[in-house]
Amino acid sequence: MKNREAYARVALVTGATSGIGEATVRRFVAAGFGVTGTGRNAAKLGQLEAELGKSFKGVAGDMAAAETVERLFAATAERFGKAPDIVVANAGRGLGGSVKDADLSRFEGILRVNVTGTLALLQRAAREMLPRQERGYPDTAADIVVVGSVVGRHISPFSAVYGATKFAAHALAEGLRRELGPKGVRVTLVEPGITVSGFQDAAGYSDAMVQNFEDKFGPLLVAEDVADTIQYVVSLPPRVHVSDIMVRPTRQDYP
Repeated sequence: MKNREAYARVALVTGATSGIGEATVRRFVAAGFGVTGTGRNAAKLGQLEAELGKSFKGVAGDMAAAETVERLFAATAERFGKAPDIVVANAGRGLGGSVKDADLSRFEGILRVNVTGTLALLQRAAREMLPRQERGYPDTAADIVVVGSVVGRHISPFSAVYGATKFAAHALAEGLRRELGPKGVRVTLVEPGITVSGFQDAAGYSDAMVQNFEDKFGPLLVAEDVADTIQYVVSLPPRVHVSDIMVRPTRQDYP
């Protein structure tokens, strides 16, 4: 039990095997947090466990599956002795293409991860955190962070179908903020601009498109830049809430 109590906070991060999720896990562990992370790449989770030690617990699973959420919370309680007081809803998939041209055969799967899976995670997190914060606030902090996108606020015709799923995630985050904020739970939406990660390959972006981003807007963000932003918002005193923060490459004018 003494080892469990040594952690400054306990966090749960989805999409933890690459990009923003992996960078956030590393930032949290460096800050003295206990972290549970999930992703579909079991081998990568095992590598992170070996590297980060007892501070990290990996749970392989797909956030499109409802049972993954329950496994995550159960694993967190087993490893760290309590429910997470930080939940980062980062897992998501991209889809290149406009409304006219997007590959709709992939859309249902993306919708399940980006919207349905996010909603299931937010519900579970809220139900865990609310009773504790009603007793503990303002002495304790509780954070739910939703990783959205600039295209979830500013419509891009070239990624409007993917952007529609992020518009939905943004609405869920704001609805939950209005519900839980008055009761001491901070819900924060982080909206990254163009960030170099494995996201582009998975979304089907061509090398030429990525190079065009670099030429127009570079140097682009890297995952650690967004992880630093997430670390900042959860590290503020419990009375301070940055509810919505957009972070772009300096030269990215739009979206």
